[in-house]
Amino acid sequence: MATEATKIAIDAGFRHIDAAYLYQNEEEVGLAIRSKIADGTVKREDIFYTSKLPSTCHRPELVQLCLEKSLKKLQLDYVDLYLIHFPVSMKPGDDFNPVVENGTLLFDTVDLRDTWEAMEKCKDAGLAKSIGVSNFNHRQLEMILNKPGLKYKPVCNQVECHPYLNQSKLLDYCKSKDIVLVAYGALGTQRYKNWIDENAPFLLEDPVLCAMAEKHKRTPALISLRYLLQRGVVIVAKSFAEKRIKENMQVFEFQLPPEDMAILDGLNKNYRFVTSGLTSAHPNYPYSDEY
Repeated sequence: MATEATKIAIDAGFRHIDAAYLYQNEEEVGLAIRSKIADGTVKREDIFYTSKLPSTCHRPELVQLCLEKSLKKLQLDYVDLYLIHFPVSMKPGDDFNPVVENGTLLFDTVDLRDTWEAMEKCKDAGLAKSIGVSNFNHRQLEMILNKPGLKYKPVCNQVECHPYLNQSKLLDYCKSKDIVLVAYGALGTQRYKNWIDENAPFLLEDPVLCAMAEKHKRTPALISLRYLLQRGVVIVAKSFAEKRIKENMQVFEFQLPPEDMAILDGLNKNYRFVTSGLTSAHPNYPYSDEY
């Protein structure tokens, strides 16, 4: 599925492919990228590939080893961007969610500044062209930025962002530090049972969003994507359906006027679909802060 969807996306014009060690599909994604290079559709330098360091590999000595595992699965020489996937550190091992018998997660204690130094070494080694973070709050970003001897600052922070969680304060903070905000869950997330409350609202059924879609003769999904794009947010949109993958490219074909942007600003409820609640007992749980 991941191979086919990635090929369709590249054929449709997508060049930013976002994956992670945690998703366990890097062999399939790598196969798709290499096949599209082989058939002449793209060159390697046309593709911007992002991977992420799992929480079980925060210890500095594990960082490069994990990236090398990703590269081996991908059969690529480098990634364009490597992110710390989540600021909560977990016990190293093959299990991505190590738990004891009662279901409690087995946490680890790692100074993320040490993890970041190991990320910097991956960049110096040419294994990652750029390095950044994901799911960090502004305080955690500040900690990295103020680290003594900082060599490279995070180029981006990938977080959940959509009209119900527009991240305006975090976006302003990131812009002030010249850090790009990248949005996942831009369409209200895929409704995975293990992650999402079954009573969560359906963003794309929001009456305001639907009325605006009708006005512009676009889909609610495209209105949501365009809203983020016009705020200076980079979007990671996930789909396995060819029709939707192609439709998402239409985001560049229209603009929302300022009055529509203001209406969409009003949809914000600071509603988070992905709360990662099981990690809330860890001191580095990122969502206790306002932003």
